[in-house]
Amino acid sequence: MADQRTKILRGRLLTFHYAPLGPDDTASYSYEEDGALLIEGGTIAARGPFSGIEKSAPDDVEVIDHRPHLILPGFIDTHIHFPQAEVIASWADQLLDWLNDYTFPAEMKFADKAHGKRIARAFYDALLSHGTTTASAYCSSHPNSVDAYFEEAEARGMLMLGGKTMMDRNAPAGLCDTAQSSYDDSKALLEKWHGRGRAHYVITPRFAITSSPGQLEAAGTLLKAYPHCHLQTHINENHNEIAFTRELFPEAADYLGVYEGFGLLGAKTLLGHCIHMNARELSVMQETGSVAVFCPTSNLFLGSGLYDKKGLEAAGIRTAIATDVGGGTNYSMLRTLDEGYKILQLQRQRMHPLISFYWITLGNAKALSLADRIGTLEPGTDADLIVLDARATPPMALRMETVESLSEELFVLQTLGDDRAVVEAYAAGEKRKPAPG
Repeated sequence: MADQRTKILRGRLLTFHYAPLGPDDTASYSYEEDGALLIEGGTIAARGPFSGIEKSAPDDVEVIDHRPHLILPGFIDTHIHFPQAEVIASWADQLLDWLNDYTFPAEMKFADKAHGKRIARAFYDALLSHGTTTASAYCSSHPNSVDAYFEEAEARGMLMLGGKTMMDRNAPAGLCDTAQSSYDDSKALLEKWHGRGRAHYVITPRFAITSSPGQLEAAGTLLKAYPHCHLQTHINENHNEIAFTRELFPEAADYLGVYEGFGLLGAKTLLGHCIHMNARELSVMQETGSVAVFCPTSNLFLGSGLYDKKGLEAAGIRTAIATDVGGGTNYSMLRTLDEGYKILQLQRQRMHPLISFYWITLGNAKALSLADRIGTLEPGTDADLIVLDARATPPMALRMETVESLSEELFVLQTLGDDRAVVEAYAAGEKRKPAPG
């Protein structure tokens, strides 16, 4: 990691305090037209007007002037597949076809540590280029892939979550572990990586179809022994997936009942998709505090269905949003918001841009139970930041000629923006956006 020198970042600051209750809820966020952040030792030491921050800072402090651009907390992606970087944009039918035709063959390559390291470099370049400074990722079933993933994160000073995918059936032999080996490997990797630097280990049974009852029991045992860790899996993404799960677990009340029975639910459980939920499942998710993760680009790409944000939140369920690369079609949280907006529009659930940007910063940080460290520009938190330019392309610049409010600018970024709108990405206060080309 680079030397974490004291510095001031100057620009237009935007940070959220809670989910905006509407377009006029100005108390839900802080916006500073000529603001500054004092960065010391990889954390935010102070935030406020530039004049005040400059006056209180050391005389020789470096000032990095990002005006007129926006400075926000770095984007957070709550569900992504590290080994699928090579199969994004692969033509497929639906979920189970996608897994068998593309995903499983790609993941088998990660038995080779050198392959994992090469993909990790490209994967992190893509994240940072698009302004994502934290993600929760599925690695492959090979311990090598977890080491490659966290080693690259450590080299870049990034707070990342991830874990070995546990899968012992209904997949190629080269990917399958066993209930015992998945427990042993996961425990060893957890003890190696969790809490090392900024790494957070995630217990990761892929989904019910690829885990035997014995393996799900092993995952539950791990979670009980290490309750400070997250758990991630998939649920109710596709009708064929749901039907197959019911065949495999006929004793369970429903799909969520499988995970419930093995003790896999809780405030740090991230459940990808949650599209086709029944009333009992909604009640159990609310009771356990489990998180429903919205993956709009993959839901559209694989024809899985429409996520009901309003219904989930009305049931008291915590929500998050994610790219789900490589079933998802873009690393950009901006593009993800754009597609998510359209899915919600189809259900007459209009999402205001203030809610959008809350969701991919503080909202996702809260979903990860990490809002004390990331997703905000509050003093004392980690200096994971991005700089956005709403005039990054000619169409954006033309549209910005008529923009009159912050909300309008955010909507331009959400609708037209991509990696070109990301001027810089900082992890622990250090510039990390890769150079073009």
